[in-house]
Amino acid sequence: MTILVTGATGTVGKHVTDLLMKRGVSVRALSRNSETAKTKLPEGVEITEGDLMKPQTLHHAFQGVEAMFLITSSDQPYADLNTDPEIVFLAEKAGVKRVVVLVGYEEGPVEEKLRASGMQWTLVKPTEFMANALEDWSEIIREEGAVREYCGDALSARVHEGDIAAVIVQTLLEDGHHGQCYPLSGPEALTRKEAVSTIAAAIGKDISFIELSEEEARQQWRDQGFDEENIEFFVEMGKNTPEAGYIVLPTMEQVLGRPARRFAEWVAEHRNEFLCSVGCKRQ
Repeated sequence: MTILVTGATGTVGKHVTDLLMKRGVSVRALSRNSETAKTKLPEGVEITEGDLMKPQTLHHAFQGVEAMFLITSSDQPYADLNTDPEIVFLAEKAGVKRVVVLVGYEEGPVEEKLRASGMQWTLVKPTEFMANALEDWSEIIREEGAVREYCGDALSARVHEGDIAAVIVQTLLEDGHHGQCYPLSGPEALTRKEAVSTIAAAIGKDISFIELSEEEARQQWRDQGFDEENIEFFVEMGKNTPEAGYIVLPTMEQVLGRPARRFAEWVAEHRNEFLCSVGCKRQ
């Protein structure tokens, strides 16, 4: 079996690639920049170049592929990706039998076309990635020993990106998941303050939580390069977090036969990244 992995160098995709390789599966990784992908992917992964926003670049990518992990947008900061739904037609025409899609905040035209296709499909819908803590907080924790955040009591049932990948791999390789939508959460709902306290305990250093007003938060996001549409979304998520963002779900155990990993476990895996920049020695 050859499985096409899109977003193979991303937060979830790199875990999907590693897990498939460990199970002896032939992996073809799709990248817009094959040279960059070579530096990030394990030996033995076949790399093919193409763009999910340009279906005409992808005909070769589907040749001999039986299953595909598909992303519809990037989980990397500031990445420009909006997958063209025409890809679903191309995949089916090429003989792909099974597709697993990582769904963002809501379904779109890709998922709609997939539901109408003749392929087996599964949708995986995780809540907030635990890895967001690295992107949002690691630099300021290292440099200032502080976190500046809006709505410190907002809850999130953060999910380990490795657990998301494990569910994706299971549904790619195992029968019985066609037509399923799997919402995923971690095993606990933590506030932002509690998440920062968990990091502080793991690294053995005090971290100050500085709660921002709405206007201070808006300005911080503007300074970080976010547009007003995204900023409105961030404010709404802080003020009125939907239940789907903090309800603890049993899906992980139902699919994998084991519980989801806790945030403290994730922090222990990434402890050094909160202590020092790339290249420093582990403590």
